[in-house]
Amino acid sequence: MLQAEQLRQRTKQFALAVLGLVRDLPRTDEARVLGRQLLRSGTSLAANYRAACRARSKAEFISKMSVVIEETDETEFWLELSTESGMVASARTAELLREVGELLAIFVASRRTARGERGKE
Repeated sequence: MLQAEQLRQRTKQFALAVLGLVRDLPRTDEARVLGRQLLRSGTSLAANYRAACRARSKAEFISKMSVVIEETDETEFWLELSTESGMVASARTAELLREVGELLAIFVASRRTARGERGKE
């Protein structure tokens, strides 16, 4: 249970970091669109992880973790796009990209464990 609480805090801190990045994006139409997408997925992964922690069954947990994985992967995409487009300096997104990669690996492993799978995905 302690691990779940630590991960809840970690995802919340990640969401706050995404919020900070979005606040600092340029004031262009492109940045506004990308920022909304990044903000939505980056905060959603934290909120959906909290929901997964409250799942009432193994099946519900697996389902909610699948949503968390989707949102985490989407967040990684928007971070990559913001950097590769030149909208944000890579130095600014490097830590977020590292963290989102680690979170994605944790979530995939957690879902795999819940499914009773070994070495798949």
